[in-house]
Amino acid sequence: MAKDKSAILNRLRRIEGQVRGVSQMVADDRYCIDILHQVQAIKAALSRAESEILKDHAACCVSEAIASGDAAEQKTKFNELIDLFEKVKR
Repeated sequence: MAKDKSAILNRLRRIEGQVRGVSQMVADDRYCIDILHQVQAIKAALSRAESEILKDHAACCVSEAIASGDAAEQKTKFNELIDLFEKVKR
């Protein structure tokens, strides 16, 4: 899990750098299409980070709830995932 956390943090730091770069592009009055390409790259990178975090959640939190046998905890974790997917659809 520590390795996964480190990889996610590294990915988020790269995204942070990309966002700063886009801010600088806007400040420098760069060509709009170039800026939009970078924004699309940031969105794709965020999507990959989101997927990794979701995988970690399923592998750790959800699997622990299932293994616990606690029906209330299982329902809570399941509802968290459903709520997340509902927000994505909006």
